Amino acid sequence: MAAFQIVTPTKLAQGAVGVAQTVIYTVPTNMVAYLKDIDISNTALVPVSVTVWAGVGLSASTQLIPGVSIPATSIFQWTGTQILNAGDTIAAQASAAGCNIFVSGAQAV
Repeated sequence: MAAFQIVTPTKLAQGAVGVAQTVIYTVPTNMVAYLKDIDISNTALVPVSVTVWAGVGLSASTQLIPGVSIPATSIFQWTGTQILNAGDTIAAQASAAGCNIFVSGAQAV
């Protein structure tokens, strides 16, 4: 495996979180992604539960944020470091409409 030489900070995903499991980012071929920060804003007037998956598939073993309840008109923030390989995905699902997700990190080639 070759060493990665170019690391570019980037917004990996941004948008509304739907009530169906939806892939919001896929690591491109021949790249590695560094997941560093996820912000989820709840603009609804009621609490909303959100689940975020990172890796291969949408299962309990890939839940990075498992059903966190975000209070009305509030924000949830996850920070850390997760390495995603080519073809890995980030997906999200909310219990109701009203949440937006912002995912940042880096891509390396």
